[in-house]
Amino acid sequence: MTVQPVILWTDALVFLLVALAVLFAWMARGREHLRAPWRYVARSRVGMASLVVLAVYMAIGLLDSLHYHPLLPKAGDNGHGPRHSAEIVSLFDAIVAPLRERSEKTYSAPLAWRLYAKESIERPDGTVYRDYPRLKYGGAHLKEPAREWGPDIRRRMALGLVKAAVIWAVVAASLALLLARRDGIPLSVMFGRLARGETAIPWRTVLATLGLVLAATLVVIELAAGYHVLGTDKVGEDVLYQALKSIRTGLVIGTLTTLVMLPAAILLGIMAGYFRGWVDDVIQYLYTTLSSVPGVLLIAAAILMLQVYMNNHQGAFNSLTERADLRLLFLCIILGITSWTSLCRYLRGEALKLREVDYVQAAVNFGVGHFTIIGRHILPNVLHIVLITVVLDFSGLVLAEAVLSYVNIGVDPSMNSWGNMINSARLEMARDPIVWWSLAAAMIFMFVLVLCANLFADVVRDAFDPRLRNSRD
Repeated sequence: MTVQPVILWTDALVFLLVALAVLFAWMARGREHLRAPWRYVARSRVGMASLVVLAVYMAIGLLDSLHYHPLLPKAGDNGHGPRHSAEIVSLFDAIVAPLRERSEKTYSAPLAWRLYAKESIERPDGTVYRDYPRLKYGGAHLKEPAREWGPDIRRRMALGLVKAAVIWAVVAASLALLLARRDGIPLSVMFGRLARGETAIPWRTVLATLGLVLAATLVVIELAAGYHVLGTDKVGEDVLYQALKSIRTGLVIGTLTTLVMLPAAILLGIMAGYFRGWVDDVIQYLYTTLSSVPGVLLIAAAILMLQVYMNNHQGAFNSLTERADLRLLFLCIILGITSWTSLCRYLRGEALKLREVDYVQAAVNFGVGHFTIIGRHILPNVLHIVLITVVLDFSGLVLAEAVLSYVNIGVDPSMNSWGNMINSARLEMARDPIVWWSLAAAMIFMFVLVLCANLFADVVRDAFDPRLRNSRD
């Protein structure tokens, strides 16, 4: 076996969440009240464009959640069988191995072929002069970089655009062929419908967004083969690699926190509204007390306690990756504990209203059990609130990770995250000349994710909110 799989805590929970999403999609297939809102989402140009970008982020996050111990080179030649490295890498690391392995000496600007600061360089005759040294990897293929750099950048960008256009044309033709066969119309007619945007699902918007994503991706791939597209940091690591690796951290924070908060919010919120009385009083006292304590203080106290535990039990962790993963999981749990109260309030109010409707009162009079009523009548009618809250809270949780890491109570410093990149950029921004690309990379990647998540959340809210749905009808 060439690799030894490793399942981290967050990996298991990520794929559990994927399984739950697939299960929900399978259940929604046979329920019209769940299918109708998603049809509205599928017919929204903004929703589908945002979904294409989010799908790219999610694909990177899932690839980065497949971890393993790589096989040591020539480890099986000693007669003791294959031996694996203690290092834990992901499938995404293997795909972008050149970005991870090509480290420079220190800072270099985006697409540069020399270091960012002058150094003393010794000539063969022993004399010393000050100049910008050549990079070890960035632009190393250039013989005369001052003359060849510009044309080489333009050639690589043009090649990336051509490859993107070819792939996009194949995808567009395949989609048109599938839709033409499904509808039983000539292929030329379907091309015309796609071009005019006359399909029920806005495939023209999907293809346009996909074209932009492919163009940016292929251009970056071509440039990354010879340069550091977003420069390097203080220790010479590729900033593009750091930004891409931070995608998983942001997605884990935004999704696993939801997985932690949902059971408590749904159970306690519905119980408080349905049973009322002393049950309602106890649950209200619980979430009111928790809401009165600043969340940052609870998070800081929990992270500091975990840090003390890990320092006192260092032998319990086989690698820095496992240690950082436990801290990430603990941060998700703390964020979930401190963020379930608002959803609980919403569900309590909705349950108070639903328990008075006629069909629920009829079920009570016929002697139907309370938990049966909750499962059949209350829970299905509050799922739209749960879904809307989850989607809207995602972007807030991604931003929360950046803020917490900035004040050193977020993820482990050894883990790639946009918050850690912004935190490390504080000193870089004070340099002369200023080092701006680490901060810019983190802000751009985070901005795109949060923007698309917010746009998609708005469409989902409009689709699942009964009041907005009734006004559309």
